[in-house]
Amino acid sequence: MGMSQPIRVTVWNEFRHEQSDAHIRAVYPEGIHRAIAEYLEDQPGFSVQTATLDEPEHGLTEDVLAETDVLIWWGHQAHAAVEDEIVDRVHARVLDGMGLICLHSSHFSKIFKKLMGTTCNLKWRELGENERLWVVEPGHPIAAGVGQYIDIPHEEMYGEFFDIPEPDTLVFISWFPGGEVFRSGCCYHRGRGKVFYFRPGHESFPTFYQAEVRHVIANAARWAATTDGPEIVYGNVQPLEEVTVSA
Repeated sequence: MGMSQPIRVTVWNEFRHEQSDAHIRAVYPEGIHRAIAEYLEDQPGFSVQTATLDEPEHGLTEDVLAETDVLIWWGHQAHAAVEDEIVDRVHARVLDGMGLICLHSSHFSKIFKKLMGTTCNLKWRELGENERLWVVEPGHPIAAGVGQYIDIPHEEMYGEFFDIPEPDTLVFISWFPGGEVFRSGCCYHRGRGKVFYFRPGHESFPTFYQAEVRHVIANAARWAATTDGPEIVYGNVQPLEEVTVSA
């Protein structure tokens, strides 16, 4: 992908809460996917489309994924409804270089758990308390332009222990008034692909309209975008140099 080409982003959302719950529909009348996509569409360097659970193949056809540099994922109540065949398809694309950003309750998505290899379980509490995300890797591109911390007025609490592999880079740690902390911005490399888990984004709160949260998601999409690294070759290979094997 040349530098002049836009980063092709697909924003995926299960889009069930917004249709079944009037309160959540009032917060995200067009769905969480549109709240994220509309911001990215206004930023330079992105080409954006959306996909939802109830579309054929969950909107994630072979063609869509082939033309996606970064997939952003939000899911919660319908993780089990995501077909394993589609999970395997997304997994293969990540290993081949597609970026993946998993938001909030997507820690329990099939794709995130498959990439992590752990339960991805955690503590949680829904009181609408303040969340303070501290930047703990200030030189990282995902933290560019953020400041020392982000304050979110009302959020669902997630607390440690978070059953994930140790991140390659930890960008954010959250603090909550109840006393908990949480690893909230976790970077991973899987094959040629890059994965970022970002904690905020409960469906009951307007988190995805908050400027700093949107800014981080855009930063993460740029970080995770497909690069022109070498193709990975597996299996039996011939030596590059002449090899002499003694009897």
